[in-house]
Amino acid sequence: MFLLKLAFRNIAHSGIRAWLNIIALSFAFVAIVLTEGLYDGLSEQVKDAEIDSNVGGGQFWQKNFDPYDPFTFDMSHSVIPADLNKEIEKGNASPVMIVSASIFPEHHIQSVRINGIDPDQKVVNLPAAILKGYSDTDYIPGFIGSRMAKNSGLKTGDYVSTRWRNIKGTFDAGDIRIIKIIDIAAPLNDREQIWIPLDKLRKMMQATGQATLIILKKNVDKINTISSDWVFKDQDFLLKDLNENIKRKKIYSTFFYIILLGIALLAVFDAQVLSIFKRRKEIGTLIALGMTNWSVNLLFAFEGCMIGLFSLFAAVLYGFPLLYYLAKKGIVLPTMVQQSQFAIGLTLYPKYGLKLFIMTGMILIVSVFIVSFLPTRRITKLNPTAALKGK
Repeated sequence: MFLLKLAFRNIAHSGIRAWLNIIALSFAFVAIVLTEGLYDGLSEQVKDAEIDSNVGGGQFWQKNFDPYDPFTFDMSHSVIPADLNKEIEKGNASPVMIVSASIFPEHHIQSVRINGIDPDQKVVNLPAAILKGYSDTDYIPGFIGSRMAKNSGLKTGDYVSTRWRNIKGTFDAGDIRIIKIIDIAAPLNDREQIWIPLDKLRKMMQATGQATLIILKKNVDKINTISSDWVFKDQDFLLKDLNENIKRKKIYSTFFYIILLGIALLAVFDAQVLSIFKRRKEIGTLIALGMTNWSVNLLFAFEGCMIGLFSLFAAVLYGFPLLYYLAKKGIVLPTMVQQSQFAIGLTLYPKYGLKLFIMTGMILIVSVFIVSFLPTRRITKLNPTAALKGK
């Protein structure tokens, strides 16, 4: 108790030096929590967007389908089995047909993926309902994402000539009218892709009742099928690449964490070294009065811990309102980030957890304790007489 009182008194009389350490540590704490919160919020937002607009509760793939090989699209569709059709009628699943095609915007050719989707589906978060009411038109209605619009130069209302090959191997062509350009969070549903009504695509391909994949509704248990043409892919499989990418990106967050903490601890270490140099006579007096070397070490370590605790208190005073505001209002991302490979929306919402605050606070306190303890080890070995003389 005596050491704690003495440590508090020393901090109270140390003036601006202690306040600078407190401010530096509090800034580091807030910056670390904000950075980790942004990363956690980004990871969760990306996963949720992929699940809502693409993955769902899992997917049934036609056995020949390979999303990374467009040459398989022409042979990766077959008739939907009766047991899966029942789930589609219940609204628990939605079929999608995928076809490789070529479009000719602005007098040049571009390879695209045409996706046929049911306009009445409620399984994935795509505005398929905007495709309703165009069954009697000569053109093919479709919508695209903002990334596709940027790459192709297409605008709302444009007609684009399209060429495809049906299941009989015959090439055919027609005009797709861009009904609307929307912001699609998941890049996998955007780049080089056009979405049209499923019935239209089936007629174009002469593939009645067929599909390439069937997306299950989120939170729906796995549906069994006796058909050997369809293979179930769960969320873990569909999100494997994304999860691995997120883990790799975590390295940058950890590096930034270490840099911020290191800068703050370096400031504390330098301040403690300077303090010990200026307080040599005080240390000599304490040793001459019978205080052990270990007690002197603990005294400076306690001073560092108190600085850490005061910095946490200061961080709560100004950091909590800031972090709370950002969690509610979010951070508007620049266009360059929105166009990245991740499913990022217009606004990023940080996500903080109690574990993040506790772990960061504990690491900060323990680190400050160690950094404050180390500089005193050498000076406590000095001869008390020499220390009293300031040598």
